[in-house]
Amino acid sequence: MTIKTANLGFPRIGRHRELKFALESYWSGKSDRGVLLETAARLRAGAWLEQKARGIGVIPSNDFSLYDHVLDTAVMVGAIPPVYGWRAGAVDLDVYFAMARGSNGGHAACGHAHQGDGVPALEMTKWFDTNYHYLVPEFEKEQSFELTKNTPLEAFLEARALGVETRPVLLGPVTFLKLGKSRDGSSSLRLLERLLPVYARILAELSNAGAQWVQIDEPCLVLDLTGEERQALVRTYAAFATLIPDLRIMLASYFGALGDNLDTALALPVAGLHVDLVRAPEQAGDVIARVAPGQTLSLGLIDGRNIWRSNLAKVKETIAAAVAGRARDTLQIAPSCSLLHVPVDVALETALDDELKSWLSFAVQKLDELALLSAALEDDEGAGLPALEANAVAAQARLTSVRVHDPIVAGRLAEFEGKVPARASTFRHRQDAQRRRFDLPLFPTTTIGSFPQTAEVRKARSMHDRGELSYIDYKAFLERETVAVVRWQEEIGLDVLVHGEFERNDMVQYFGEQLSGFAFTRHAWVQSYGSRYVRPPIIYGDVARPNPMTIGWWDYAQSLTQRPMKGMLTGPVTILNWSFVRDDLPRETVCRQIALAIRDEVLDLERAGAAIIQIDEAALREGLPLRRRDWQHYLDWAVEAFRLCSTGVADETQIHTHMCYSEFNDIMPAIAAMDADVISIETSRSKMELLQAFAVQRYPNEIGPGVYDIHSPRVPGVDEMKTLLDLARERLLDDQLWVNPDCGLKTRTWEDVKPALIHMVEAARKLRQEVPSGKPRPVQA
Repeated sequence: MTIKTANLGFPRIGRHRELKFALESYWSGKSDRGVLLETAARLRAGAWLEQKARGIGVIPSNDFSLYDHVLDTAVMVGAIPPVYGWRAGAVDLDVYFAMARGSNGGHAACGHAHQGDGVPALEMTKWFDTNYHYLVPEFEKEQSFELTKNTPLEAFLEARALGVETRPVLLGPVTFLKLGKSRDGSSSLRLLERLLPVYARILAELSNAGAQWVQIDEPCLVLDLTGEERQALVRTYAAFATLIPDLRIMLASYFGALGDNLDTALALPVAGLHVDLVRAPEQAGDVIARVAPGQTLSLGLIDGRNIWRSNLAKVKETIAAAVAGRARDTLQIAPSCSLLHVPVDVALETALDDELKSWLSFAVQKLDELALLSAALEDDEGAGLPALEANAVAAQARLTSVRVHDPIVAGRLAEFEGKVPARASTFRHRQDAQRRRFDLPLFPTTTIGSFPQTAEVRKARSMHDRGELSYIDYKAFLERETVAVVRWQEEIGLDVLVHGEFERNDMVQYFGEQLSGFAFTRHAWVQSYGSRYVRPPIIYGDVARPNPMTIGWWDYAQSLTQRPMKGMLTGPVTILNWSFVRDDLPRETVCRQIALAIRDEVLDLERAGAAIIQIDEAALREGLPLRRRDWQHYLDWAVEAFRLCSTGVADETQIHTHMCYSEFNDIMPAIAAMDADVISIETSRSKMELLQAFAVQRYPNEIGPGVYDIHSPRVPGVDEMKTLLDLARERLLDDQLWVNPDCGLKTRTWEDVKPALIHMVEAARKLRQEVPSGKPRPVQA
């Protein structure tokens, strides 16, 4: 009997980003909701039929989302904060998108920002340790839940109408509550008894409609859980077993090992258990030995988060014991997690060379790998052996290719082995030198780096890439854009300027394209959040910097103004965490290689005259392991990599960094150890709550808490920003405080950005008027 193949989720975005364009057309008012929903239906149908055609035995439904699956769950169960105006019944798309993006005085779906009160979006943070971001559910003290629409049932019936039987997917209630935020600060799990009846109704309706199995994702099982949280899982699945006894539940964990939660998972009355054997292969033996004989075991064997072709012969060896010791009808083979985190189809990459392309596997190819593995396991006499041999040859070729290994890079790393990189002087001494150099006002204003990448900018880049615009003409265009943005920043009164980054396609891709060891794709998009998609670089070999990367554009921009012009770089940890990383070296080794390349650029910028250099580490916390016991090792090498690239400069050179979507209280010692002169952070959606960690830890360096949420088209007013700054002053000293947006402005329009930054500068001016001296307090050595 063939071992059944299963999939946990498929990319939502479409082969050619159809969902992105449909969403942005709808938000801009260029198309109506009928067009948007029709596009969504086509994408769902295409995904189901693709998986069926490739022989997948268990196909998921309800894995599609217009924006985010956690938001979908909140809307489905009626967890909608009162500020969004919903009271009961069906939830309108405008309410849904207001929760996702904010609204401007009732224009939630419109992409054009106008002044007005409106409502802010929900907070957004990363989905476990991936590069995907979800909307954080908010719960009231007396939160009630109701089923607004049974979307899993609708998707199940929609697929059935196409001739595809599916396994509906739901985010588990315990994980949903754990990911949420109670506005009164209490544990969200206290709401479980109110939530379970809604889930029970969803499941009962699915069972009544003929669903044989339902996949319930509880990735919280790979986290450090409290006794209360484990008991919540026990109560939840005992209730489901009692209320819907005929429905079989596949409980899915992923992103790590069950570890000390294994006993809890095995005790739950569910028909199946999915485990991630890519991230945590060490758990295979224990799980396989202890799962009940009649329980279906789903083995996550194909990497759902990286793009390398699996060595299927090795995978087959890994599960040989499971195949030998269990009835095959109680086994499924699957990706480690949803394929949401990988691009759709490597066949679209016609520009990649054949060797590199032969090493890659995107979502479609991972389905084929499952089918091949299933065929190989079916016949122990060797059916499918030639295909397995070809697969093994490709895997071995990558490991031994001369384009992968560079002895010069290995030699440079050896030079820094055992050395602890550090600035020459303490922060207080540096701060004094920097203040004498810059003479900035109190509450200096700046931005994070990028300015809007307008349609004209993108068109010019595209024409240049296609050879339709000469380098001379393209450079002249970029110079005009740079001049305009520098002049405008001067006009509104920003204190520290940026050049706008119009020459850059992406904060990671731009650097990767100039570093050795990186490869890039044309169509390998993955979702970061909503309609924000990225093409992560592929790090396939040793990393080095052949030539300077940013000096020319910084030098040109600085020549246009007397004000400080920041040099803008992406840090090594962020480049690593926002790339598809080679799996033949430890991640920390790859990160140190990148750090040495960025160090070379930092020193060249300083030699060119850059007085302020920003090294963004937006993703430093994103790489934090899910288990606390593993944190320190990661933080040690991540901080070392940042210091390796940032500490070679003189005292009067000011090093900035930027971090976003980060809860900082639990990693404050690591942030302090980075020793950046100025750190800017995302804080506007949390109303400056994140600053509490800096206050409690008495963080000594300077901080720029964001006062403008750039992920929403909403334009906050002067008083709103001033209120946020007042909240920041409750936690920080005046001479610590910078004023800036939450993040870069690349994805916004000038219609959003201009009034928002004018308001920001005015808010800083109003604040200075309240401080008698208008100057920072003298530094105490």
